[in-house]
Amino acid sequence: MADQTHFNLGDAHEEDVSYPHNVLAHDGEVIYHGAIFDQQEANGIYADLMDKIPWKHDEAFIYGKHIVTARKVAWYGDRDYDYSYSGKTRTAMKWTPELLKIKHAAEQKTGMIYNSCLLNLYADGSQGIAWHSDDEKCLGKDTNIASMSFGAIRRFDFRHKATREKVSVILQSGSLLVMQGSTQTHWQHQIPKTTKVTTPRVNLTFRTMQF
Repeated sequence: MADQTHFNLGDAHEEDVSYPHNVLAHDGEVIYHGAIFDQQEANGIYADLMDKIPWKHDEAFIYGKHIVTARKVAWYGDRDYDYSYSGKTRTAMKWTPELLKIKHAAEQKTGMIYNSCLLNLYADGSQGIAWHSDDEKCLGKDTNIASMSFGAIRRFDFRHKATREKVSVILQSGSLLVMQGSTQTHWQHQIPKTTKVTTPRVNLTFRTMQF
């Protein structure tokens, strides 16, 4: 199949979309729930996360070179889990009351229990993340990841590893998107850079680590 791109939900009117909705047509499940917090509550959560999380620039080793990213991150969990990716190991901090509130909301919607969360802070549209899959061994096969967004609206892309088909979703503030089933096996995802976004976005990805 040729490299195709189609938009799912992002180019639809809100009243035309039913939630939850499976973004992918095959080889995995990406369930978009839309906003699960109202705008006032989402704004309050965003302000708390920006103010209270000890954000640090992410680090990676790529082709033997030490890279410090513009994007900032934080890592939390039920205990001091070590999470290694891109050649760097992070140790989880203890949950804050604000994070536990968001975690419980995600668990109620998904029926899953999460023991950890990787947070990402994108200062504006000049910051994104390249194509990748969340397929580290410690996450297990066919893992379930609940992704929450607060702040700026950003586009989230998926690309099939074999066919190169692409699907995109526009993530609203206060929204929940769940990647599950064989999604990580067959698809990559990215947050593309854009000049149209001038404000920060906070992303929380709730996970279940396996040791």
